[in-house]
Amino acid sequence: MFDYLFGLIGLALLGIIINAIKILREYERGVIFQLGRFWKVKGPGLIIVIPVIQQIERVDLRVIVMDVPTQDVISRDNVSVKVNAVVYFRVIDPEKAIIQVEKYLEAVSQLAQTTLRSVLGQHDLDDMLAEREKLNHDIQAILDRQTDAWGIKVSNVEIKHVDLDESMIRAIAAQAEAERQRRAKVIHATGEKQAAKELVEAAKMLEEAPNAIQLRYLQTLTEIAGNKTNTIVFPLDLVKQAREMLG
Repeated sequence: MFDYLFGLIGLALLGIIINAIKILREYERGVIFQLGRFWKVKGPGLIIVIPVIQQIERVDLRVIVMDVPTQDVISRDNVSVKVNAVVYFRVIDPEKAIIQVEKYLEAVSQLAQTTLRSVLGQHDLDDMLAEREKLNHDIQAILDRQTDAWGIKVSNVEIKHVDLDESMIRAIAAQAEAERQRRAKVIHATGEKQAAKELVEAAKMLEEAPNAIQLRYLQTLTEIAGNKTNTIVFPLDLVKQAREMLG
C-alpha cells in the first residue's frame, strides 16, 4: 500500500518537474509572471517555471512579415483605389509587448490598416503612383512612433499594389495619349519656328549680296540638270548676269 502511494507521489513530482522545465530557442524570450505580477524576462535556453505560482508567456523576437489587407482609399483628388501593403516589425521589449497591449500582432495589423488609409487619403493619385518610396517612409515613421510604447520596432513598410477600376484606367490612358499628342505638336511647332528663323536669316544674307541669289539659282539648275529627262530654259537676263560675274 505504502509502496503504491510512494509511487504515485513520485510520479506526481516527476510530472511537476517536467512541467516546470521550459526550453526557449535563441529567438524566444519568456515573460514570467509570479502570482499574477510581472517578475522577469528569461531565455533563451533552459529555464524553470514553478507550476501554479509562476506562468510564462513566450515572445518571438524574429522579424515578423505582416500582410496588410486590401484597403479602400479615397485620394485627395477623389479617386477611389484599392491599396495593400506589407509591414516588417519585431518585438524589442517582450515585457511591454505582453503587458502594454493585448494581442500585439492584431494591434499592429489594425494600426497599419488605419494608418495606410489615413496617409494615402492625404495625397493625390499621382503621388500614390509616383512617390511610393516617400509614402512608405511616412507610414513606417508613424507606425514606429505609435508602437514604441508596445516594445515593437517597425523597420519597413512597402506598398505592394495600387489598383484602379477600369474606368479610371481608361481615363488615365486617354490623358497620357493627349499629353503625348500635345508634346508632339509642341516639338513640331518648335521645329517650324526654328526653320522660319533660319529662312529669315538666309533671306537677309541674300539681300545683302544680290549676286548670291543668282549663284544659288545656278546651283539649283545644276542639280536639276542631273536628270537627263528635264529640259532647262535659261532666262536671257540670267545669262547676261552670269557673263558679267564671270567676265
